[in-house]
Amino acid sequence: MNPFSILLSYQAQVEAKIEQSIAALGAKSKVRDACEYALRNGGKRFRPALVLMVAKTLGKQVDASEAALAVEFFHTASLIADDLPCMDNDDERRNMPSLHKVFGEDIALLASYALIAEGYRYLAQNSETLKQQQVSFSDRCDHLCVLAIQNVSYNTGLFGATGGQFLDIHESNLSLSALRDILHKKTVSLFEISFVLGWLFGGGELEKLPLVKKAASHFGMAFQIADDLSDMQQDLKNGRKANMGLLMGVEETVKMFHKETVSFLTVLQELDIQGQELEALIKTLIQKTEECLAVQG
Repeated sequence: MNPFSILLSYQAQVEAKIEQSIAALGAKSKVRDACEYALRNGGKRFRPALVLMVAKTLGKQVDASEAALAVEFFHTASLIADDLPCMDNDDERRNMPSLHKVFGEDIALLASYALIAEGYRYLAQNSETLKQQQVSFSDRCDHLCVLAIQNVSYNTGLFGATGGQFLDIHESNLSLSALRDILHKKTVSLFEISFVLGWLFGGGELEKLPLVKKAASHFGMAFQIADDLSDMQQDLKNGRKANMGLLMGVEETVKMFHKETVSFLTVLQELDIQGQELEALIKTLIQKTEECLAVQG
């Protein structure tokens, strides 16, 4: 059973959009086929589903599917890079050979570049889609696209996923503050992109963007802490030190997890949106984490 069954309808939308996007990748080539392989290599589609869910909370019934697709492209590109021998050197991704094991490192790099570029194209395309639909905020769609590009650039660059990957590889003094910095840049950054894109293309009030980012920060950190708690034994076996549970111990890590979830629910109330699904999602994460801890004993 999928513990995040609340996401199923959104995930189905994302899968359908991915299939459409593959047809738009152009004539067959090794790079094009590598992009298709990476996009079709499973995954929960959690982050793009969040884009659609956040947009829905605003109640304007607009199409944010291209922005959701962009998030999946950015995320997939980051996974391709993470798996490379010069990075995490992973031979498998989701029980399948990593992209570079099938197509070679050169093609893997080019595929990651292509997916990033396509992601930005889909952001621009979503802006045009909203204009064509004559949504109530169509007069500011160009400005929303600029804000989206600014946010994605920040969160995928040196202050986000790229900087986080560097620290993950090269950080020698893994203190609590250093680990939080790594997790924020590597994981929370992509959740911020999801929340912000859903808010922007869903027609949210721009004045509330700082609150949206705050909500994303608490949600993303709770998600990563939960992931760390469930991966403790595996990370210990593999000698991976960047795990909150291993660094702080289970009891303190669980306290931090609950602090983040409570903070997320508080910010959700401040946003004053139809956030029942987001509330249910974080409560599902809490339940899943508690069940995992109970099994671990």
